[in-house]
Amino acid sequence: MSADNNASVEAAETDNQTLRPVIADDEPTKLMYGLRKPMIHNVIATVNLGCHIELRKVVLHIRSAEYNPKRFPGAVMRLREPRVTCLIFGTGKMVCTGARSEAECHLGARKCARILQKIGFPTRFFDFTVQNMVGLFDLRFPIRLEGLLLANEQMTQYEPELFPGLIYRIIKPRLVMLIFVNGKIVMTGAKSREQMYEALNNVYPILHNYRKTN
Repeated sequence: MSADNNASVEAAETDNQTLRPVIADDEPTKLMYGLRKPMIHNVIATVNLGCHIELRKVVLHIRSAEYNPKRFPGAVMRLREPRVTCLIFGTGKMVCTGARSEAECHLGARKCARILQKIGFPTRFFDFTVQNMVGLFDLRFPIRLEGLLLANEQMTQYEPELFPGLIYRIIKPRLVMLIFVNGKIVMTGAKSREQMYEALNNVYPILHNYRKTN
C-alpha cells in the first residue's frame, strides 16, 4: 500500500460501528466511509500520431523496439523511464500500457512520439484518451461471496470452480469489480480515478452487509 493510500482514513472494522459517509477532502470525486484510495496498477491509453508509421523502419532504428508481424500487427517499444510499453501501428495509432498513473501514461506516450520524430516520422499528438484503468483495493474484511451473489444475481457472476473471485458488473459508472473472499478487489474498465471512487462509494455499503464476522 502506498504512502498516498496510507494518508486517508481507515475503514471501520468493528461490527457494531455505524456506517457513516466520512468524506476525504483531496479529490474532485470524494471517497466516502473513510475508504482508502485504490492503488492504480495499470493505465491504458490511446493516441493518434497523425501520420503513417513504417514499422520496419522503427525496428531498424530503435533498439528497444520489436516487430514480428506474424505474431502481432504492431511494433512494440518498451521505455525504461517511465516504465511503459507502447504498441505502435502503421496507421499512426498507438496504445500505451503499463503506467501506474495517468500522468505517467501521458509522459510515456509523448516520449515515444518524440523518439519516432527523431528517426524521421512527422508525428503529432492527437486525441490522447485513457481507455482503461486497473485498480487494486482492499476492503480490510472478508466477504460472504455466496450471499452477495444470491442478493445481486443480475449484476454478479460467481463460479468458484472456474475462478475464485466474484464478478460484479457496475452499471454506473460502467466498470467491473473482481471481488475475492479475503476482501481484495480488482477494478477494471474505469476511464478515470473518479469513476473508481464513485463505484466504491456506491458498492461499499452493499459489500459491508456481506462481511464475514467470524
